[in-house]
Amino acid sequence: MSRFRPHPWHGLDTGPAPPEVLNVFVEITPFDLMKYEVDKASGYLRIDRPQRSSSQPPSLYGFVPRTFCDERVRKLAPEAKRGDGDPLDICVLSERAIARNEIIVRARVIGGLQMIDGGEADDKIIGVLENDYMWGAARDVDDVPPVLIERLQHYFLTYKLVPGEPARAHIARVYGRAHALRVIRAAMADYDARFTR
Repeated sequence: MSRFRPHPWHGLDTGPAPPEVLNVFVEITPFDLMKYEVDKASGYLRIDRPQRSSSQPPSLYGFVPRTFCDERVRKLAPEAKRGDGDPLDICVLSERAIARNEIIVRARVIGGLQMIDGGEADDKIIGVLENDYMWGAARDVDDVPPVLIERLQHYFLTYKLVPGEPARAHIARVYGRAHALRVIRAAMADYDARFTR
């Protein structure tokens, strides 16, 4: 047990059964109109920016502790020139409204979005809240209604848009659980290579 609050990126476990079941540090809830991001130095949340549009995230949104998107993640995204240099992003579907951020939830991985943002691999893993009464039985992205995946895609394609400027990001593909597990393993290996040697 630590005497001090652990850093959410470096001090928390990746999960009880990675890459299938993960811990997620939640930065943004579906009720947030601000874009929060963990401060890499302190581990506290900071305001990255107000959301420019009225678009709200359709799920919990955060990252997987002890992951890093670098060369191994980039190799899984053929269009990318590099990884985005951040922990791996993850969206967590839940039947019940969770209105609080800066919490840890446990998620079962079902798929992901291969997003390329300014030439960087910026994958968005999709998971379901473990033991959720509505979505907890889902094991692959095809087990949830397509409209949920469409909402996630729409959010990530529009949340950085600036009127009059071209879009920087696109989603190369939606993938299922098998590829999501490969991305998570790659991000865990990228983290180990960068921070534990």
